Amino acid sequence: MCGLVAIFDTRGRRSVDPVLLRAMTDTLGHRGPDDDGLFQDAGVGLGHRRLSIIDLASGHQPLFNEDRSVAVVYNGEIYNFGELMAELRDRGHSFRTRCDTEVIAHAWEEWGARCVEKFRGMFAFALYDAKAQQLFLARDRLGIKPLYYAELPDGRMLVASELKALLACPDLPRELDPQAVEAYLGFGYVPDPMAIYRHVAKLAPGHVLTVERGRAVPEPACYWAPRFDAEGAGSEADTAAELRERLTEAVEMRRVSEVPLGAFLSGGVDSSAVAACMARGASDPVNTCAIAFGEADYDESRYAAMVAEQYGTRHHTRTVDPADFDLIAALPQVYDEPFADSSALPTYRLCEAARQHVTVALSGDGGDEVFAGYRRYRWHHYEERVRGRLPDGLRASLFGALGAAYPRLDWAPKALRAKSTLQAIAYDTADAYFRSVCVIPDDLRTALYTGSFKQRLQGFRAPDLVRRHMAEAPTDHRLSRVQYVDMKTYLPGDILTKVDRASMAHGLEVRVPVLDHEFVDWAGGIAPAQKLKGREGKHIFKRALEPWLPAELLYRPKMGFAVPLKTWFRGPLKDTVRARLQSGRLRESGIFEPAAIDRLVEQHMAGLRDHSQPIWALLMFAGFLENVDAASPAVAGGARRASA
Repeated sequence: MCGLVAIFDTRGRRSVDPVLLRAMTDTLGHRGPDDDGLFQDAGVGLGHRRLSIIDLASGHQPLFNEDRSVAVVYNGEIYNFGELMAELRDRGHSFRTRCDTEVIAHAWEEWGARCVEKFRGMFAFALYDAKAQQLFLARDRLGIKPLYYAELPDGRMLVASELKALLACPDLPRELDPQAVEAYLGFGYVPDPMAIYRHVAKLAPGHVLTVERGRAVPEPACYWAPRFDAEGAGSEADTAAELRERLTEAVEMRRVSEVPLGAFLSGGVDSSAVAACMARGASDPVNTCAIAFGEADYDESRYAAMVAEQYGTRHHTRTVDPADFDLIAALPQVYDEPFADSSALPTYRLCEAARQHVTVALSGDGGDEVFAGYRRYRWHHYEERVRGRLPDGLRASLFGALGAAYPRLDWAPKALRAKSTLQAIAYDTADAYFRSVCVIPDDLRTALYTGSFKQRLQGFRAPDLVRRHMAEAPTDHRLSRVQYVDMKTYLPGDILTKVDRASMAHGLEVRVPVLDHEFVDWAGGIAPAQKLKGREGKHIFKRALEPWLPAELLYRPKMGFAVPLKTWFRGPLKDTVRARLQSGRLRESGIFEPAAIDRLVEQHMAGLRDHSQPIWALLMFAGFLENVDAASPAVAGGARRASA
């Protein structure tokens, strides 16, 4: 795994400042502690930091084609590079390394922008073609690897693996994007292709961008999107058998490494499946890494130990202190943009622990999105059936009235908390699904905003993004459509971002076999009824794993990778919450009404409402604002405070 930067003059051949290029590259040293490299030509500069995994001796980047007219900096792994190298040799190309990066340069020469369709793996890269005077950017299909870019007012384009590298340029405007702020406070992350700054964007998963010198920067082009095209249900036994075969192939492909390799093993279904698959094909014990929590309600380590014992893995467990608060201040520096998934805390510690034993780890991320494992899918499925049986007007008025009348019982057992369900049925499909994933509901966000900030939003609401993706979804099925939404939003914006930044902070490469695009395409053809069967999410996946894993693990209630925020904020972090949210940059930003923040905090402290997620989101946003203020670009020019 690596970090890359690029500077490209879209208007001419102005010299690239070597100090800026070096400063941007150096900000990514954590992503590539083993090596670095720079390349400059008229109007272009490329920088790279390398974590050496394959071809340790000769994989130095940037890498070039034979006449050095094509230069590449790249982050990722292309697992079928050997096959592509053989095919390109047959077509007359010659190679000086056995590195997948060099394959990209020759594949571009042979197939142009369509080269990405040949790649099987995770990748983000910037390629400069001197003959065509083009900069070509690409990101893998599911968004496993990140890529940010910005066009400066003077026509220079900046590209980097992480936002912090772009911020090393003092000429980058720091104006916050109001719509990105609204999206963050709704979803808990800034969804692609948005970035928290108005002048920055992320290249969306499955997209490429070709920038030609002397022409306006075009919109990115999509080359892949998830598909859902089940034409009928084969037998469960046949589907389960094929699933095992395909998962085994995806895992085996990701075992290629010249450095120590292992797997995350949380004790959940997905990581256990990957670890079991690795162990079944290994001649030596597999390294597995797990996190244990001091609080039983959050601890899955005994299930991880069960799998480790079954397969004889070399198992490493680190117990995380439930009062591990030191990371709260560090997370904004790791993630750059505000990021409100509290499981970033244990994920960071898991990656830190794994790096002591391995340089590459396989994870089970993606199983819930691909095979419909989240509980919210089940509830959405039921609610959609009700919505479909009632006229819109009657449904909205009847259930809206019932939802408004029903008391909010945050303190009560789940069976009595019907208010959210009644309100959800009253909403349309997009608004209702957004309510199931949001961290701060619409009414609470509206109450928090100042009048001037509401005006700046110009009517934009975070649920609009759900509605947009639902409209683009290649399916009308109620389950498949929300899976598609999550693959466009939650998977790249939250899950994969969380793991990428946490792992790269420790120089650890994480590979994701369940998100092999051929495996995902195949799974898209499985009938929805085999994914969600009755109350059982991820049904066909669990059925396929029955020969490999114990039923006690497969069919136990889903726990997730959470931390006890509610009790933290009413106990040991009470003073921290008040100090951070009731003073400082958050209140000075012009985004929030101070009285609304105070009311939210006091309701939670008094036990009247559970505002733990909104409080965490506001804490992370406050940390982001403070991090921006504290950061000083490495090039002369001084820090610029983010303006809302």
